[in-house]
Amino acid sequence: MYNRKGSAESEMTPAASARKFIKKPSTYHLTIATELPENTNCLASSDDGTYLSLGHSGGFSVWHASTLSSESVWLQDKLEITSIHMTRISETAYLLGTIDDMGVARVFVYNLEGIFPFSVINLLDDINKRSVCLSFEISKGGEHGAIIMRCNSEIWLEIYYFPIQDWLRELKDPKISANMKWSAAVRVNRVNPSTAATATEFPTIMSHFLVLDETSEPPRQCTPHFLLRCGHSCEKNKAKPGSPHAVCFWWNGSYNLLYLPLSKTPKAKHDPEPCPLVLWPNAAEIICSAVSRCTRFIALGLSNDLLCVWDRLSGSPLSISGVSTDSAFLRLQFVDYWPACHDNTQALIAGEIHLVTLCESGAVHVISTGRGAATRTEQLSPRPKDCGDLPTVIASVSFLQGLSLSVHRNGKMFLQDVVNTATVCVLNLPAHHQLAPPSNPIYSLNVNQRILFIRADQQPIPGTSSLDDHHQSQLLMLRFDEHDAIKPYIVSYPESPWQQKTSVITGEDACNLYLQQRALSMDERHKAITQTWKRLRCATTT
Repeated sequence: MYNRKGSAESEMTPAASARKFIKKPSTYHLTIATELPENTNCLASSDDGTYLSLGHSGGFSVWHASTLSSESVWLQDKLEITSIHMTRISETAYLLGTIDDMGVARVFVYNLEGIFPFSVINLLDDINKRSVCLSFEISKGGEHGAIIMRCNSEIWLEIYYFPIQDWLRELKDPKISANMKWSAAVRVNRVNPSTAATATEFPTIMSHFLVLDETSEPPRQCTPHFLLRCGHSCEKNKAKPGSPHAVCFWWNGSYNLLYLPLSKTPKAKHDPEPCPLVLWPNAAEIICSAVSRCTRFIALGLSNDLLCVWDRLSGSPLSISGVSTDSAFLRLQFVDYWPACHDNTQALIAGEIHLVTLCESGAVHVISTGRGAATRTEQLSPRPKDCGDLPTVIASVSFLQGLSLSVHRNGKMFLQDVVNTATVCVLNLPAHHQLAPPSNPIYSLNVNQRILFIRADQQPIPGTSSLDDHHQSQLLMLRFDEHDAIKPYIVSYPESPWQQKTSVITGEDACNLYLQQRALSMDERHKAITQTWKRLRCATTT
């Protein structure tokens, strides 16, 4: 992904060799692992792969991912957990963020001693003034949370700092009790759409292109992404490896991608709410976005069928191109793919990247683009003939080079080679089982153990009522590294090559990288300009 095309062709990887000989896709069957608690609404694997957390009626539980045995449970009457996230914060402790069916967000810590409730974000007695949590994302390492809140017609973004080190120290107190007062989670920022619209601190050159977000309708949603440090050593910046240092976000109906540095200290009550920086203004509304796993690249799908990809390392757009599809963008997803790099300098040069886009029609396309190169669009799967074939999940699998997991409403599942637009294998459910719910499958990818977990229900037996034929949900699983067709694609390195570079990237370095990439893409850009002039001549002569 990050070196030149020539170096990629000079060394054929096992995965590349396997792709050349794909004929008929293999078929693999998911196996029944165990029964799930009643109304299991969400699953999440810890980032180290050790545990699986399950949200269900009455609370949530933490299971060991290898044995699928329940390690601890947190229960509360008349409550259902509908969303759950889990990240490791120490060798033996994990932070969990949950949302329940009443829209209340909570923060927990799990360790070998059990589950400890540390903070309730938005619990109020007056239901008419209660803010409802719409989404809750925890950064890797657990220091920050991005929470979308709504109260009546108002919606806003809140950024929290979680005092992880204080909580870990308090957990060692031998006098821990149910009424223990923990250090408070700190709200460090609140951003309203109106606040975001007044953002003024951005590079002067960008001010000439800033599009004011003027709309009569309030936004319905906000989409945030945590960003890692890009090209700076963690030691110099006193940041943990893998810890984010900023969040970018956009509002529905907005033209601008906004940027907010993360903080650990709350603002004083008399201080005004901080304005975010405008990271990138656009000529049309943003309708979907994606950030690569290393957060170097940010992709934006716009309402005028433009795809914009920004390279944060060079500080400049990687590609802005029109994409020809049969309908508007619905979702974007980066796919992990990079050839072997021979040195760190090569790794820093952005080459071709691949995105999967799901369109409103249900068709799935692969978009391949790069600096100075023409954008290619290929169809990965056509527009479905009926609603049962509509894709509901398009997910990159970080430990499978160049592969994407596709799950459809009717239960069909595929692993697809995005680079070569081929289906590697078909994943089948056990007989008489269906995904639950079909429109929003409940699944989790365990990266370290290379396992897919997904919920399924037994199909009703014909001739019986749903009351007579009640079955518990079951947890299905597939171990990717046990299947021959998948093995050639498995990669063991957790980071992209450029992230492994330890030296500091200064502003001068970034400028040199940009000029180097421009020089390398000169031939491609010259061809593109020539073709454009040819089309213009043809248009004027006709």
